Amino acid sequence: MRAPLAEFIREFIVSGTREGLADVRARGKVGGRPTVVNPDIVRAARDMLPDPDHSITLIAKLPRGEPPHPRSAEASRTNQVTPRPRTLAHPGRRPA
Repeated sequence: MRAPLAEFIREFIVSGTREGLADVRARGKVGGRPTVVNPDIVRAARDMLPDPDHSITLIAKLPRGEPPHPRSAEASRTNQVTPRPRTLAHPGRRPA
C-alpha cells in the first residue's frame, strides 16, 4: 500500500522539479556546473590528435582552466596536494 503512494509522491516531485527547471531555462538561465574546457582547448586537442608525436596522455594534460574548489586551485598552482588535517577515528584514540 505504501509503495504506490511513495511512487506517486516521487513522480509529483520529479514533475515539479522538471517544470521549474524548464521555467528557469525559458528565462535564460543556464543550470549545471560551469564548463572547464573552453572551445580553444578543444580545438587545440583536436589539432594535436592526428599528429603521432602527441600522445593521448600529453593531450589530456592540456590546461583546463581554474579548478572550482579553492583547495584544488592551490594544489594545481603549486603542483602539489594539500594534506588533509588528521582527525581522530574514535574519541580517545590516536589515528594509525
